[in-house]
Amino acid sequence: MATTLADPVSFTIPDLHSITPFVGAFNPHYAKVASESSAWIDKFPVLTEKQRLSYISASCQLLTGHTYPYADEERFRIVCDFICILYICDEITDDQTGSGARKSGDTLYNAMKSLDYDDGSVLCKLVHEFNVRLLERCRPVTHSRFVEYWRKYLTAVTREAGLRERGEILDPESYEKLRREGSSVRVCLVIAGYASGIDLPDEIFEHPAMMTMHLTITDMVCWSNDLYSYNREQSTGHGANNVLTVLMKHKGLTLQGAAGYVGEYWKVLCKRYLDAKNNLPSWGEIIDEDVARYVKNIEHWVIGSMNWSFVIPRYFGAERHEVKKTRVVLLSPSQIVDKDAPDY
Repeated sequence: MATTLADPVSFTIPDLHSITPFVGAFNPHYAKVASESSAWIDKFPVLTEKQRLSYISASCQLLTGHTYPYADEERFRIVCDFICILYICDEITDDQTGSGARKSGDTLYNAMKSLDYDDGSVLCKLVHEFNVRLLERCRPVTHSRFVEYWRKYLTAVTREAGLRERGEILDPESYEKLRREGSSVRVCLVIAGYASGIDLPDEIFEHPAMMTMHLTITDMVCWSNDLYSYNREQSTGHGANNVLTVLMKHKGLTLQGAAGYVGEYWKVLCKRYLDAKNNLPSWGEIIDEDVARYVKNIEHWVIGSMNWSFVIPRYFGAERHEVKKTRVVLLSPSQIVDKDAPDY
C-alpha cells in the first residue's frame, strides 16, 4: 500500500552527495553583498508576516553564494537580488488560486519585459528596480533569453497554482515537464550567463548537447530539492507538487520506495549529463573556452543547492546535521495553511 501524506513515519533519503560528480564552492563576496541585498529587499513590503518568515527561512543570499560562487561582486549582488525575487514570487503564489497567481505573474512578467510598464504595485516597483540594474551589464542576447525563460517560469507557476487549487497530481512525465519550468532553475541557468560575463549565441545555447545538459542539470536540482523538501511540503499542504507524491500515486510506491527511486534515477541523470558533456562539439578555441566556463558554472547549481539544503534549517530543522549523517527524516505533523492569502 502506498504511504499517504499524513502517515507519521520516517524515511531514509538516498546519499546523493556520494554519487554527484561536481565539487562545491562559495562566493567570497557573500558577507558584504548579502546584507546589502537584504536591506534592498526589505524596502518592498509585499509579503504577509507568515510569508515573510517562510521567505527568511530560505536564506536566499546563502543559496546564491553556493550556486554562483564564481560571480564578481557586482554580478553577485544582481543574482542575489534575483534569487530573492524568485522566493518572494514563490511565497506569494504558493498561497494563491490559479487566477490570483496569473494576476501576480502578469505583473512580474510585464515589469521585467518593459521598464515602461507600471501597474502601481509594490511588486512592479521591486522588479523594475532590479531590471534597471541588470540591464547595465547584461548583454542583449542573454537578457532576451532571460525574459523568455522568466515568462515560461511564471506560466508554469500559474498552472501549478491551478493544480494545487484542484488537488490534482500529475503523472510523472507531465510533472517532470511542468517542474522544470515551475522550479525556476532554467531561468537561473540563463542568468548564470550574466553572472559569468558570457553571452552565448542561441545556436550554441540551444545545441542538442547543451540543451540536454541544461535540462539534466534542471532535473537534478528539481529531484534533489523535492527529496529534501518533501517533509516541509507535506506538512504545509503543498506536498502534491513533489516528485515523491507523484511516484507514490502513479507507481504505487511507498514513501521509502519513492525516495529509493530518486536515488536510482539520480545515477541515470549523472550519466546523461556527463555523456552530453563529452559529446559537445568544438566552436573554435575562444568560444570553446566560454562554453567550458559556462558549463562548469551551471554545475554549481546542483551541488550548491544540495549543500545549502543541509546548511539551513528550512528542510530538516535543528536536526539537519544529523539528517545529513544518518539520512533519516522524521515526518512532521500537518500544519494549517492560510487560505486567505491576498492576491497581488
